[in-house]
This record gives sequence, structure tokens and C-alpha cells, in this order.
Amino acid sequence: MRTEHDGGRPGPDDDHDLRHHGDSEVRDDGAALTDLAVNVRADTPPAWLRDRIAGSLAGTGLAAYPDGRAARAAVAARHGLPVERVLLTAGAAEAFVLLARALKVRQPVVVHPQFTEPEAALRAAGHTVDRVLLRASDGFRLDPDAVPEDADLVVIGNPTNPTSVLHPARLICELARPGRTLVVDEAFMDAVPGEREALAGRSDVPGLVVLRSLTKTWGLAGLRIGYVLAAPETVAELERAQPLWPVSTPALAAAEACVSPRALVEAAGAAERIAADRAHLVAGLREFAPDGLVLAEPAEGPFVLVRLPRAGRVRHHLRDLGFAVRRGDTFPGLGEEWLRVAVRDRVTVNRFLQALDRAVT
Repeated sequence: MRTEHDGGRPGPDDDHDLRHHGDSEVRDDGAALTDLAVNVRADTPPAWLRDRIAGSLAGTGLAAYPDGRAARAAVAARHGLPVERVLLTAGAAEAFVLLARALKVRQPVVVHPQFTEPEAALRAAGHTVDRVLLRASDGFRLDPDAVPEDADLVVIGNPTNPTSVLHPARLICELARPGRTLVVDEAFMDAVPGEREALAGRSDVPGLVVLRSLTKTWGLAGLRIGYVLAAPETVAELERAQPLWPVSTPALAAAEACVSPRALVEAAGAAERIAADRAHLVAGLREFAPDGLVLAEPAEGPFVLVRLPRAGRVRHHLRDLGFAVRRGDTFPGLGEEWLRVAVRDRVTVNRFLQALDRAVT
């Protein structure tokens, strides 16, 4: 694990494309590929959720300005928090922009490898960003002592995209300090059975900001809905930086539906299925150890990270065979030998493993 200092904008020695995301792999000529590059759960949203969203358009649904009070109250109730600790956003990505623009930050630190949008947002807002790079040799595990003591904003994902590491909540809490904002991206936490190690709902950790996304588990990436859980004064500061009516009426309907008791039961079942399908994928990938494939383990998210010789060539060969996987070299701390693979059902995984067998030869 090491710390790397970067200026407010990428320098000539920083060739990581922080704006590259998994959807880039399936645009244009990739639209017909089997998608293992994007971490949105397949076969979603379910019919009942589509009907709920469509119902929000009836009557004056589109003519009236969005009213987020019911959705905000539903999210607060889901986490046992007062509504003053909840802010609805146009996906978690908007929350990163709000944090970068609204908070008075002197020394932000991003723990990598992780989702690159937090750093991109901080850079775009003119901040100088320090990186703490977790090492593959350490299993990409967090050491709280590696984070500079003078950092007044720390961003970490849990479970982390792309490493699929689930950090213990107690270790993340060790990062909390008076005067420091601790941002924990829990976009994939609802894909973890029991949401163990979650910090959403905690109000006893100073400076804690938890971000959640409803787009991954429910297949709503095109709708853009997420939320922030934080102290009331932080929520108020972020809300002042938002435009008026930032979340659309259909997205508000989705938010309310996705935190309902029915939805929570369905999400819990999906998390168990994802864990079983991931175990199947991991077992199949281990068979490629003689080909030099190394897994980042244990994986706890709806995706796995692998290191593979000639990964770039393998990725292109997989495209020729009908599969899209996520390149890893755009994540700080990773290089061209890394690929991220989304968890899918067993039939799809078996087809992918057969294609991988051809691609590595």
C-alpha cells in the first residue's frame, strides 16, 4: 500500500482515463455482445417495478413538478434515520459532484483501486487529489494507517469496485476523525447477503457520508436514482448545491418502491443468488490458473477482478467471441493485465468460460 500525490488535473505520467466506465465496452459495435462489463443486475427492472414507474406518469405525473418528500421519508424509514439525514440524488454520481463542489476541502484522499468518478469530480472542481493505492499483494485490503492524517476528505468504496473487496466496517470507522468527511460508497452493498459491514444507518461515526445507488440491483441506470446519508448539516450543504427538482418524478417513484418491504425481500434473495452465481464463476476461473490467471479473492460484490497475461489481447478476442468484459487499466493502482467480470447466471457464465478457454489459447 502506498500514497501517490497527484495534482488537480492528470499529469503527463497519469494515463488513467477516469471517465471510462463499463458502459463504454457495450456501446456502438458492442451493443450485440453479452455484457459482463457493466455491473447492473441482468433481467431488471422486474415487471412490478416497471409498472410502478409507468404509473407515476399517469394524470399530472409529468406536468407537475417533482415532489420528493414521500421518497425521502421512505428512504429514511428504510435506514431508521430522520429525513434530515437523507438527500435524494440523480444517481450516486451526482452525489460525488455535489461533495466535490459544495464541501470546503483542503486535502482530499481517494483510496484506490475504486470507482474513478469521485476523483474525477474532485479534479473537475479544482481540487488537488492524493491517492492511497491498495496493493494486490495485500489482497487490496485497507490499512487505515496508510491514509494521511491531514486528509480532510477520504473516499472509499465498500464493497469496492473493481476489486470486489468488502472491508470490515470497524476498519473503515478507524478512518473517522474530527474535522474529516469520510465518504463510503456503498453502491453495491445491497448485493452483499445481509449487507454485512454496512455503515448506512449509522449516526455515531463523525463526518460519515454514505452513498447508495438504486441503479445496480434494480437495473435503473438509465433512470438515475441514488441517495446520500449524512449529518443534517452536511445534507443541507449538499442540497444547496443541487439544482431545483434534481430527481424526476419517475425516479422518485422508483426510489420509494425500491426501499419498500417487498423490494427489500426481493433484493435479499437476489443477493443470495448473486453469491451463488459468483461462487460458480470463481470456481470456473480458478481452472485457468495454469494459464496465469489470478483472482482477487475473496470476492464479495457482483463482479470479480482477475489478472491475466496479455489481458488486452484476451479482452479483444472475447469481443470477437461475443462477450464484453471491463478493462482494468483505467483504475489507478491497476494495469493492463487486469480485467473485471460481472457476475451473471450459470448458463451465461458457462458460455463465457468456454469463450475464455478459446481466448487464452
